[in-house]
Amino acid sequence: MSGNTFGTVFKVTTWGESHGNALGVVVDGTPAGLPLHTSVIQKELDRRRPGQSSSSTSRNEADTVEILSGVFEGRTTGMPISMMVRNKDANSSAYEYLRAVPRPGHADLFYRERYGVRDHRGGGRSSGRESLGRVAAGAIAKHLLSLHGITIVAHVIELGGIVVASEMSFTEVMDNVEKTPVRCADLKTASKMMQAIEDARKEGDSLGGIVELIATGVPRGLGEPVFDKLDADIAKALMSIGAVKGVEIGAGFASARMKGSQMNDPFIIKDEQITCPTNNAGGIIGGISTGLPIICRVAVKPTPSISKKQRTVDMEKVQECEIEVHGRHDPTIPPRIVPVTEAMFAIVLADHMLRSGFIGPVYI
Repeated sequence: MSGNTFGTVFKVTTWGESHGNALGVVVDGTPAGLPLHTSVIQKELDRRRPGQSSSSTSRNEADTVEILSGVFEGRTTGMPISMMVRNKDANSSAYEYLRAVPRPGHADLFYRERYGVRDHRGGGRSSGRESLGRVAAGAIAKHLLSLHGITIVAHVIELGGIVVASEMSFTEVMDNVEKTPVRCADLKTASKMMQAIEDARKEGDSLGGIVELIATGVPRGLGEPVFDKLDADIAKALMSIGAVKGVEIGAGFASARMKGSQMNDPFIIKDEQITCPTNNAGGIIGGISTGLPIICRVAVKPTPSISKKQRTVDMEKVQECEIEVHGRHDPTIPPRIVPVTEAMFAIVLADHMLRSGFIGPVYI
């Protein structure tokens, strides 16, 4: 199975299955000499960890990370950094009845058709738990970027059709995003979202939503036209996350309903620098960063594992049947996908910072 590695200079390879012994990641390309401690990784994994609230699965995993290589006496060596998290609370018995019955909305059927074999336990490699390795790698990327003045934050702006009441400043988002389990920085709207999640749970259903990402401090000049545009790589990174079904940058799909005079960001001189007073482009023009905040949004589908009856087939008996998905599942994905989207965003920016020479192979 190919396609497990992402990046050009800052390369990330994830491994492991939802109910296997462990999951992990190998990160190659981190500059030597970067101060790095386990706590940097663990902080991000704790944000992604399951079982923290009623808006997530009840699976109880500590997700304690072990750094196996690439770090010596608190600094990176420039060699591959291997990290591992052991599975402790996997209950595979709840999936035994799914050996021959593909779940609607999941990759079960198509993994079997593609490879002739699949791990039915929790979805195996197609499980959202695969994102654990991404978050661990993204923690290194975020740490590296922060030392160069780049900050990334993501927050839920829509869930189950409930939309934040107004635009918020970057500071407001940073201050409020972790104050509620739903990770919506508009606290009044967050309470409405929590109620909607509970209502969906009682109905045996699930909810989708939209997550917005913002990166500040990104220098001008990142991006490699023509095929490796910065926004193209960001879109690929975010679309590679299992539950993401759409990505937009800046004005995004709204730009299709605008005129050129409305969409174009005019140039002005401010503090003796050429800049734009608006940011409809979302911080990227022609595939190259403009120095303005990079803003993008991802559409996240509802959790496909629901307890309502759904139509499917029994592949061994070759007949149609109904299914009710049991086990421990998130009633909604956007709150827990926030740190995952930040991680993939950071991996792309770190990769392009290294590719463009803004960061060298040795950290100084």
